[in-house]
Amino acid sequence: MLVPALTSLDPSTTTLAPDGNPCSADETICNAVYDLTGHERLADYSGVLIGTPLALAGLLLMAFVLRWVAHKAIDRVAGRAAKGVLPDRVNLLVTERRRQRAEAIASLFKSIVTGLITMVFGTMMLSEIGVDIAPIIASAGIVGLALGFGAQSLVKDFLSGVFMIIEDQFGVGDQVDLGEAIGTVEAVTLRITRVRDVNGTVWYVPNGQIVRVGNQSQNWARTVLDVKVSYDEDLARVRRVLGEVAHDLWEDDDFKGQVIEEPSVWGVQDLAIDGVTVRVVLKTTPGEQWAVAREMRQRIKARFDHEGIEMPFPQRMVWNRHEQAPAPADGTGSA
Repeated sequence: MLVPALTSLDPSTTTLAPDGNPCSADETICNAVYDLTGHERLADYSGVLIGTPLALAGLLLMAFVLRWVAHKAIDRVAGRAAKGVLPDRVNLLVTERRRQRAEAIASLFKSIVTGLITMVFGTMMLSEIGVDIAPIIASAGIVGLALGFGAQSLVKDFLSGVFMIIEDQFGVGDQVDLGEAIGTVEAVTLRITRVRDVNGTVWYVPNGQIVRVGNQSQNWARTVLDVKVSYDEDLARVRRVLGEVAHDLWEDDDFKGQVIEEPSVWGVQDLAIDGVTVRVVLKTTPGEQWAVAREMRQRIKARFDHEGIEMPFPQRMVWNRHEQAPAPADGTGSA
């Protein structure tokens, strides 16, 4: 009964060669070691001693090369993004900001690429040494679901932080209005934004809770001054004086880097009960609009005093009415 079973074996399915080689036909390293040494045990363990380390080294080398190529590509794209398109006065002032933003975005994408490559090639290396990666993949899926359902606010904060950095909504040093938090940005991370207001209070705002951003320090700013004068003043003269004051500030060497365009007097803005409001505007570099406004107010006050232009002051009209005493009931009048 055993002879037919033995004779029915297909020689191509057995792992042993006719000469006692323990290697199968597709085991190149095992066959090479057996041909060189003729030692069956050494050839049998050659896959573990030589094949697995070589495979791990190849995967590790491939991971490093892929990471290097990806980082070089990201650096090249970030370098192009850091260069200005128009070499005008405003772009020269925001060159450093553009460079910092490009570096932040490049660092973010480098971290993502490194994490993905590490996870993929780490799983492949574990599979190469015989570890069952099916539970690892299943666990990763479960962890992803847990993060999706249990840490929605955290994921929302991170995603909002990524888009805020990519879109350059604001950066460190910007004057922003985030709703309740209004002040200077001190730090921006993927999860929170730290803002210090004018009173020195530090606000920590989760990025996922920022629904709108008012940035007062991006590209350029504008100083808007509403100056009130009396109704008795000549408005043409007032506009001329305001234009001269603003033009002198524009040509002042101390403000050459702050006022970036010729100032303009827009004219009468409002007719109030106590005076006429005339508006003058100056285009400034980001963050300098308040200093320019303070200097303009001081110069306008001094020039108005010199020109004799009167600023309005609160006025009240008082009616003094004298009413006669009522006549006596008996009809008799006073003697």
